[in-house]
Amino acid sequence: MGLTCVGLFGCRDLAHFSTGDGHYEGTVVSANFERAGISDGMRLCVTLDADKLQDAPGTLSSSDGKFSNTVLRPIPQIWHDPLSTLTFGEGRVKNLVYMAAPSPDAGDSSDVTVILSLLASGAIEVRLLRGAPTTSDGGVAASNNLFGAFTLVRAPGACPF
Repeated sequence: MGLTCVGLFGCRDLAHFSTGDGHYEGTVVSANFERAGISDGMRLCVTLDADKLQDAPGTLSSSDGKFSNTVLRPIPQIWHDPLSTLTFGEGRVKNLVYMAAPSPDAGDSSDVTVILSLLASGAIEVRLLRGAPTTSDGGVAASNNLFGAFTLVRAPGACPF
């Protein structure tokens, strides 16, 4: 249980990343140049089941109500694609790609891509992204652009929001 196999590179035990009755919680990186569509100070909670990373990995909640116990949805094809071996930066044990739908009350129905990094320190990083700023030729509307990076640490009990 809790093993993730990556090609010929072997398996890693990721069970210690499961939250059980707890959660991971943290605040968005506050730098304006690294944030779009996310308010300064927004907090994020994640529950995680490392035994189910490919089918039912956990949930996402945010202090602004954009996500409320939102299911992280795996993309089945990624597990058979080189994207499943995504690596960037040091100290990351495994990087995972999921999708999440904002809460209906958030007034925004466009799916958000969630990059979840399991860190050697035992914490996790979450990046939320969607869209891109408006381009000169009328690309994606700026209001739909979303980007934020969060470092979350383990906390006891249920998410407070």
